[in-house]
Amino acid sequence: MKALAARRRHRFAPVVLVSLALLVIGGAYAALAPQPAAAAPASADQIALGKEIFQANCATCHGVNAEGTQNGPSLIGVGAAAVDFQVSTGRMPMAANAPQAEVKPPQLDAEQIAALAAYVASLGAGPSIPSDEMVDPALGNAARGMELFRTNCAQCHNAVGAGGALSQGKYAPPLDEVEPRNIYQAMLTGPQSMPVFNDANLTPDEKRDIIAYLVAQRDGNTSALDLGSLGPVSEGLWAWVVGIGLLIATTVWFGVKSS
Repeated sequence: MKALAARRRHRFAPVVLVSLALLVIGGAYAALAPQPAAAAPASADQIALGKEIFQANCATCHGVNAEGTQNGPSLIGVGAAAVDFQVSTGRMPMAANAPQAEVKPPQLDAEQIAALAAYVASLGAGPSIPSDEMVDPALGNAARGMELFRTNCAQCHNAVGAGGALSQGKYAPPLDEVEPRNIYQAMLTGPQSMPVFNDANLTPDEKRDIIAYLVAQRDGNTSALDLGSLGPVSEGLWAWVVGIGLLIATTVWFGVKSS
């Protein structure tokens, strides 16, 4: 016992204890921290096809090797999710240089988009395309998603995802017709003026909860008088105007009657 007590009083004992504590904490974080979804590896033929598509449709702005030019950013390390989001929604290739890429019918089919995403992913590690389970609104918690959306997203997209104007000709698009996969990818990659919500900011389950909330708003049953589903701001203003208006009218009526 005396020998053990002597070791505890050794001048290097605090250093050893702190080192052990850091090792345990680091190991626990590595084991429990959310991990990005691992996509199935692309074949060499798919990557080769994607490179051909890239050279024909994207190299003018993004460079022959996706290194970027003055007309377009580097795509090295952006990952497959960013490519799938931008191309499947028709935002890329852009029709014209504008403050924000517009949604339009995609110029590539699903097979071509998958090949292009595989090629860009092969240039550097980045977020992968989420699985069907990760974006299934039926598996999410819409109530918790409402809290998360109104904390992180409503400032730009409105309380129910109706969208809104931003500065310098940009805008937060409405989300009522966006596919769940693209909603997830937007949170994961941060397109346009949107910030990135990686898995450390919003876990995969929390992203799915937000998707569940947004899909739930598409039923149109948010309130008896939804005013275009614009949420509590417009509805609160309407209640204020009508309520105060009725009070003023009632006061005037009593005043007239009493006189």
